Amino acid sequence: MIRRGNSLADSISSSPEETIALGEGIAALLQRGSIVALRGGLGAGKTCLTKGIARGLGVSEEVTSPTYTIISEYQGKVPFYHIDAYRLQGDDDFIALGGEEVLYGAGVSVIEWSERLPHSIPEHALVIEIEIIEQDRRKIHIAQGAVEE
Repeated sequence: MIRRGNSLADSISSSPEETIALGEGIAALLQRGSIVALRGGLGAGKTCLTKGIARGLGVSEEVTSPTYTIISEYQGKVPFYHIDAYRLQGDDDFIALGGEEVLYGAGVSVIEWSERLPHSIPEHALVIEIEIIEQDRRKIHIAQGAVEE
């Protein structure tokens, strides 16, 4: 069960381009050490949002889903880590891959499927839940400090 922390914003996106633009805006709030935990089903728009965050942090490379590599690193204004926890069995797998070193390093980390890592996501993380409303519409809820119970 998720206990929501401090709710920061709710937004509706009507296209992938709007989701990317929202990500760019979120990037302006981030700094070294920031952690963004993304939650949402398949096709919800987690990678689109991640692309926008990366763009907003000055990453010029194309950001793709890191499903098979788990952790992808990009260079921008700060190191940017795109983590896909979909194939991980839980926190122990993440720790074994060196995930904690990435999270607590000098970059910004964005974690897709963060609900698979309930004990690895710190309370200060920015938690973004994406819900599919219709084919092209998404409800995006942003909170600070949400944790698993």
